[in-house]
Amino acid sequence: MLDEATLSTQQHRRRIAMTPEEIDEFLSGERTCRLASVTPSGAPHVSALWFAWDGASMWFYSIVNSRRWDDIARDPRAAVIVDGGHDFFELRGVELRGRLVQVGEVPRLGETAVAELEVPERLFAAKYGMTAGGGMYHDKRHAWLRLAPEKAVSWDHRKIGG
Repeated sequence: MLDEATLSTQQHRRRIAMTPEEIDEFLSGERTCRLASVTPSGAPHVSALWFAWDGASMWFYSIVNSRRWDDIARDPRAAVIVDGGHDFFELRGVELRGRLVQVGEVPRLGETAVAELEVPERLFAAKYGMTAGGGMYHDKRHAWLRLAPEKAVSWDHRKIGG
């Protein structure tokens, strides 16, 4: 769960910020995020990804032969947004900022157990139905990235009332 030092709220946003428990529930249930990395020119590169949230870190199973992977290898700073809702008084979301770290072999072959990947692989496989013989399916094109948030901002317009 995110700690108070990581959570950031502006004065006028405190009443619509999510609690750490609400953030956990929201991130555990949502399926798609948008991850922003930094290109060599300094411009942002944004891509949609599936993710797993373990209560402390966000995990991405990313294609290693991609612009995103190259950007992150050069500059690990990243921001991610997960949001939902349709009408204004339904909007809610979480923005996380931090540095991405590669975890496990690149690409992930799945032939060797990696203790740090046990939980994210179980969560990811269950969330997206990516199991093979009871375990995580590995296509030998992806590897794991972990974002331990340095800053988190949230909003839940349902708290405003309509």
